[in-house]
Amino acid sequence: MADSPSDDTLHSIQFYQAFVQEYERLDEEIDQLIMVNGGTSDKMPPEALQRYRQLARQRDDVLNEMRRLEQRLRLDGETE
Repeated sequence: MADSPSDDTLHSIQFYQAFVQEYERLDEEIDQLIMVNGGTSDKMPPEALQRYRQLARQRDDVLNEMRRLEQRLRLDGETE
């Protein structure tokens, strides 16, 4: 019989799932902002470009957290 995951592992998986949802939300918001402004960040007015950069930083932060949890959970394709 296989061991069931620990509470810590389950919490980490839940955090990972939340990060995935947040990443997807931010990515969609970035896509919409780009499309509204001519399909490229080069055409954005300063306030939209500032928002774009803020969203991109947030998305990068979320991606870094996802990668950290992937390593912790060994979701990167490695198996024992």
